[in-house]
Amino acid sequence: MNDTALAIGLCLASAVAYAAAAVAQERLARAAVARSARALLGSGAWWWSAGLNAAAALLHAAALRYGPLTLVQPFGALTLVAAVPLGARRAGRRVAATEWRGTLATVAGLGLLLLPASGPAPDDTLTLAEALAVSGATAAVILLLTAVKDPRSGLRHATASGLASAAASALTQTVAVAAGRGGALLSVRVGAVALLVMVFAVGGLFLSQRAYRGGLGAPLAVVNLANPLAAAAIGMVLLGERLQGGLTGVLLAGAGAVVAARGVVLLTRTPPAETGPPALAAPGPGSASVAESTVPVGRAA
Repeated sequence: MNDTALAIGLCLASAVAYAAAAVAQERLARAAVARSARALLGSGAWWWSAGLNAAAALLHAAALRYGPLTLVQPFGALTLVAAVPLGARRAGRRVAATEWRGTLATVAGLGLLLLPASGPAPDDTLTLAEALAVSGATAAVILLLTAVKDPRSGLRHATASGLASAAASALTQTVAVAAGRGGALLSVRVGAVALLVMVFAVGGLFLSQRAYRGGLGAPLAVVNLANPLAAAAIGMVLLGERLQGGLTGVLLAGAGAVVAARGVVLLTRTPPAETGPPALAAPGPGSASVAESTVPVGRAA
């Protein structure tokens, strides 16, 4: 099995795990029982969703060892494909026609982004200065997106979560590639970058939890759109990754971004289904949500 095929297989497994985690988080957020980080962390159901996220992140990190950011990140769209029908099933309803159209448009757009994104296994890594610059810039944008206290700020928090996940993925790739080089894994640079990965990965988890309070489809679509776009920018600017196909590749990527954005708009027009007390008795996701004040800065997705 070549590196690209292995990266794709790991991406598929990661997407399924992320989808299950997203549905669990959305159910917790919509129940709105816990209003503090302490209550949230005391919920066994939340830890179940966090465990799914952790498993997905490990699979994603492994994929980044064998594929470039521009290839791996767009596969996060498959999370949306699995999560929307799974979420509807858990809510005891059918998937609305608008949800299907929005999901298909988002995935088709990200598919166009994926077409010119093939490339060899990654070899370049971020320097410590570059890692700190990426982290600082990402943190600043996240703070701007989440500074306003607005109960309808789900899409802003979803964008922030996507950016956090993109930064975590770029930093994870540095650690993963260094791990393949043996002794480099013990360097100060890799240790510092690994710490930053943890900050953004955990932060992205809490940000997505906050975003899902308004529903699943649109926030998840925004996360899966912001993530690959930001990661591709990091990969091309700092890691020497390039879209294939020259001008044609750029046009495909641009068209993909437009189509995916249209899908997000369609998903925002689908009113979220109400969740009620019966879901609290389920052995899986239970009832909790995170208060706005508990959202820290920052899939590795």
